[in-house]
Amino acid sequence: MSPRRARIPPQGPGLFGAPPSNAFAAQLAAIAALRTPRIAGIDEAGRGPLAGPVTIAAVILDPERPIDGLDDSKKLAEAAREALFPRITECALAWRIEFVERDEIDRLNILQATLTGMRRALIALDPRADFARIDGNRLPQDLPCLAQAIVGGDASEPAIMAASILAKVARDARMLELHARYPDYGFDRNKGYPSPAHLAALKRHGPCNEHRRTYAPVRDALADHPHMR
Repeated sequence: MSPRRARIPPQGPGLFGAPPSNAFAAQLAAIAALRTPRIAGIDEAGRGPLAGPVTIAAVILDPERPIDGLDDSKKLAEAAREALFPRITECALAWRIEFVERDEIDRLNILQATLTGMRRALIALDPRADFARIDGNRLPQDLPCLAQAIVGGDASEPAIMAASILAKVARDARMLELHARYPDYGFDRNKGYPSPAHLAALKRHGPCNEHRRTYAPVRDALADHPHMR
């Protein structure tokens, strides 16, 4: 019986910031001659908030188990995201969620913390990915497979959509846990983003341990509450 051939992913600009090479096409073709290539989608949630982790998810979808309703997590209602989360974790070939915590964000900066989390999530997938599509315009260094950065990928690539949903739902759940520990800041509502009520609470109470010290509003609040450094 001849092996099933699978469609090779489109090869446009953005692979390592350069046009795809013949070696890359040959590698994917060799994999596709034996089995369907395992393509991971990667996305993050929580780069903009003043508090809490940045959360990264990586997902390899199973072409034999399609999931209806996938979309950019920002376009989905909370109830839809919550309903899709278990469908994704049940049907995916592999998935991983990584939290990069506040102290590492402050040590590395938010960009490098996000890229670090993306690399960790991709490495942790089992089975491993043959190729990764990453939402955005930057690729982490030292990835275990070929990768492509796609601006707006969470609106066009199903695996990235799935990753965006896992990252968003997981981070929202973490912020509810943090709200129970630090109820003064309204993390249950603002999820750490700089809403007017959050900024007012930050000014009134000073930052908690989960606030990112390298973000300007938190630095300003620390100036008024130096004992909380």
